[in-house]
Amino acid sequence: MADPDPRPANAPRPILLSWSSGKDSAFALYVLRSDPRFEVRGLLTSVNATHERVAMHAVRRELLRQQAEMAGLPLIEVLIPSPCTNAEYERAMRDALEPQLAAGIEAVAFGDLFLEDVRRYREEKNAGLGLDSVFPLWGRDTTELAREMIAVGQRAILTSVDPKQVPASFAGRAFDEALLGDLPPGADPCGENGEFHTFVRDAPVFSAPIEVRAGEIVERDGFVFADLVPGASAAGGSANL
Repeated sequence: MADPDPRPANAPRPILLSWSSGKDSAFALYVLRSDPRFEVRGLLTSVNATHERVAMHAVRRELLRQQAEMAGLPLIEVLIPSPCTNAEYERAMRDALEPQLAAGIEAVAFGDLFLEDVRRYREEKNAGLGLDSVFPLWGRDTTELAREMIAVGQRAILTSVDPKQVPASFAGRAFDEALLGDLPPGADPCGENGEFHTFVRDAPVFSAPIEVRAGEIVERDGFVFADLVPGASAAGGSANL
């Protein structure tokens, strides 16, 4: 006879949230915290071990850790080399997730919106470890979703942009209604096609805003990055981003 499930039938499932430091993962946490089916027990983030920054978003590790602190959740950092092969990434992710599975985690949630190939990849890799995949924002209209993120008080900054899809000058801009109005035709309002990536400095899931100021704007590997520096601006408040 099979061992009984130690978790009561109506108890929320313990899960991790894949945390990019950006607006989609922050809004996914907002949605998950109102869903009685799930209990988010930690944030899972890939970190470039060489540069100590969040992969793709180029957010400083210090700011990432501040986000986890403000969200009141443990941070599981998956250190990856630079450059990183797909095999190296998958090995690092497996090494990070196996202890979590042993500790009772049942699934990983993602803030993906509509890219089917990305979803299939995540589902296949998680299934290979015995984990389910959860997509709380999947299929949402991205124009409506972008406006809802702003309306609930989520404040984000564009940390990297693809200048082939949106103007390079968008790097460092606030993710707000003005930016949505300035997006070129065909650009996704949530940047789901890689148009841009963000850093969330304030959100309903945070206990307090994160103080940042604008740093250097650099172009590297075909992308434009806005460096965000921890701390208040010279005027004594948050940077006007």
